Amino acid sequence: MDTIEVYRRRAAYNRWMNERLFAIADEMGEDARRLDRGAFFGSVHGTLGHILLGDRIWLRRLTGDLERHVLPGPDGLPMDSVRLDVDLYPDFDDLRRERARTDADLSAWIDGLTPDALAGDVTYTTTTGAEHTHPLWWAVEHLLNHQTHHRGQVTTLMMQAGHDPGVTDLAAMLRAEGA
Repeated sequence: MDTIEVYRRRAAYNRWMNERLFAIADEMGEDARRLDRGAFFGSVHGTLGHILLGDRIWLRRLTGDLERHVLPGPDGLPMDSVRLDVDLYPDFDDLRRERARTDADLSAWIDGLTPDALAGDVTYTTTTGAEHTHPLWWAVEHLLNHQTHHRGQVTTLMMQAGHDPGVTDLAAMLRAEGA
C-alpha cells in the first residue's frame, strides 16, 4: 500500500472517530460536555474545538484557501492572532457541523496528493509568527497525529464522565470496513 493510501485510511479513521465522539458528546448534554475536567483544553467541548481549530489552521497553510478554512474568532480575529484555546464554535451543533465539513475537506485534500507533492517542501508561518519550511509529509503526519493525540484526551474525559467510547483502534475501523 502506498503512502497516500495510508493517509486516506488515516483520514477515514479520523472521520470515523470524530463521528463517534461527537455522538457521545451529544448524549452527554451541554453541562457535562462543557464541564472543566482539568484537561489541557478544559472540557470535552474545548478539546473537540481545539482539534477542529488545529485542522483548520493546517488546511489553511496547506491549501492556501483562507475563505474555505475560516477561523471565525471573536471580533473577526485574524488567523495569525488565534490562540489555540479559542472557542471557534460555542454552539455544539455548529461545532459538529463544521467538524464534518472539515473532515470532508481533509479527505478531499489528501485525495489530491501526489508522491511528488509529499516529497516537496511546504513553508508556513505559525500562530506565534515563526516561519518553517520542511517536507510536506511532515505536516501531513503532524496533522493526522494531532487529531489522534487530542481524541485520546477526549476519550479519557468521556470515561471520567461515565461515557464509554468503546474500542477506538484503527484496526477496529479497518475490520468493520472489511466486513
